[in-house]
Amino acid sequence: MTIITDAAPVIAATDPRDPNRERAQAFFASSRESLVIPAPVTAEIDYLIGERSGTRAQTAFLQDIAAGRFRVECLTVEEYRLVMALSERYAALNPGLADLSIVVLAHRFQTDRILTFDYRHFRAMEPLHGGSFELLPG
Repeated sequence: MTIITDAAPVIAATDPRDPNRERAQAFFASSRESLVIPAPVTAEIDYLIGERSGTRAQTAFLQDIAAGRFRVECLTVEEYRLVMALSERYAALNPGLADLSIVVLAHRFQTDRILTFDYRHFRAMEPLHGGSFELLPG
């Protein structure tokens, strides 16, 4: 099954000061599922890993992408239109492109499973087919 991956767990796994580091590392060590990262989220990850953990950690992240550990997906023009509609729908949350791209790719991959520590946004937003997201790690 596919899991759409947010920035915070990837960043936490590399940052020894992050309180979620052990949870993130344990998840990545045990997960055998396909981990998809929206392209807008990869830029956020790269920047914040560099700021918090340095260039070695940035390089390790890029190596993980190149090795297929993470699958990076771009949005289509139609999906960007959907992002715009979701931005209006969730304007009070101010979720931004990264979070909205996660919602859109969850729809594309027909999954409700999101790897995130952003409970505020993803508990308030819904999958496009209804219901609620399963937020990982549990």
